[in-house]
Formats: sequence, structure tokens, C-alpha cells
Amino acid sequence: MARQRALLTTFSLWLVSLAVLSTRAAEQPAELRPIKIATIGDSTMASYPKPPEDRPSLTGWGQVFELFFNDKVKISNHAQSGRSSKSFLREGRWEPVLREKPDFIFIQFGHNDQPGKGDRTTDPNGDFQDNLRKFIDEAVAAGAKPVLVTPVARRIFENGKAATTLTPYADAMKKVAAEKKVPLVDLHAASFKLFDELGDAASADLSASASDRTHFSRKGAMEVAKLVAKQLSLDVPALRVYLRQPWQVPKD
Repeated sequence: MARQRALLTTFSLWLVSLAVLSTRAAEQPAELRPIKIATIGDSTMASYPKPPEDRPSLTGWGQVFELFFNDKVKISNHAQSGRSSKSFLREGRWEPVLREKPDFIFIQFGHNDQPGKGDRTTDPNGDFQDNLRKFIDEAVAAGAKPVLVTPVARRIFENGKAATTLTPYADAMKKVAAEKKVPLVDLHAASFKLFDELGDAASADLSASASDRTHFSRKGAMEVAKLVAKQLSLDVPALRVYLRQPWQVPKD
């Protein structure tokens, strides 16, 4: 009887192991096809090959995003400093993105859409949403899968707690994502939570300089890019097999 129980236990463990291996095999195709990802947005996402002398570590999260994927992924970062959803379109920066025929397009705006930005400003309940719909519709028409990314929070604190003025634009993105049935990565909520948990002093090295509460050091950009990558497993499951594991900031 004891021998039979032992055999039954061994057989059960074998079945469990087989099921796990089968699941992993299903999630890991024998040969992943190469894919292209384009990113569009503002200075928090942009690349800085020649950062200014007063902020030598200035880095946008889109600049390091590719480090969180395997070598089958190529990322083309079209984000530009100072751009809003309106000015990005007005300046003709959108059409070159579509001509690249990417498989995915990550879209993050909001910072320069806020009031006080002159003719770049958009209404979160009006033309900001219209611009997002245009990005989505034209991306889909070009054969790309759009992914909305809510604007990353600024590292601002009030009475020791993280504070933000970007909520209307994050909420607008959520509304359009639900309406258009496209994936959304809530980077605004994730970054706000990170800053709030760390606090002002402990998060200081994530900023490009002591006076810059918007842009990131290389360490900060890596942490923000990691927030996006971690959410992709749930929010954009098609990209799960392209992500590097485990969740540690990669060494580049």
C-alpha cells in the first residue's frame, strides 16, 4: 500500500510538471518573429543623446525602454521635448511614424497639453481626446496596434505627500481607451504611487537635477520604463513573450 501511494504521488507530481511545461511552451513560441515598436510623446519619454551640461544624466523613459525587451524587439523613439498631442500633429511628426509600419505604437501626452502652454494647450474633455482618437484610428488603419500611456507624474510633493495636476489628462486617456477598446498602461497612477511610497528625499535621485521635478536621471528613466514594462504582462499580453525577466533594472 505504501509503495502504491508513493507511485501515485510521483505520478501526480509528474502530471503537474508536465502541465507547467506545456503552459510555458504555449507562451513561448519556438521562433518569435521580430517586431517594431514606435513611441510618441513629450520630453519625459524623449531621447537625449547629448544632454545639457546642467543635467548630464537627463534621460527619457522611451530612451531606455528597449532594454526591457529581448533582441526580437526594435524600438523607434519619436517622442520630442515640448510637444503636446496638438503640436505633435501640427508639426507633421505623426506621418513619419506611420510610414515606419510599426507593429505597436505607444502614445503618451499630457504634460504640454495642460493650461499655460500657449497654443500647445488642449482641453482634456475636448480636443485632447479628439487627438487621441486620431492617433488610434490612423494607427489601426496603418496596421499598428496603439497603446495609450497615461502621462507620467511629476515628482511634486505637498505636505510630504505626492501631488499631481495631470489627473484630467490621465482620465481622458482612460475614457478614450475604453471607448476605442485599446490597451492602456496607467503610468500616471504607477509613477504617482512610486513617488508617494519613496517620498521626496528618497526619490530625489530619480530626477535630472535638484530643481527639475519633471524630467528624469538615467536611474529615474529606468525605473519609469520598468513601471511600463511590468504592466505590459497584463495590459498588452501580446508583448509578454518579448519581455525580459526577472523584473530587475537591466544593466546596460
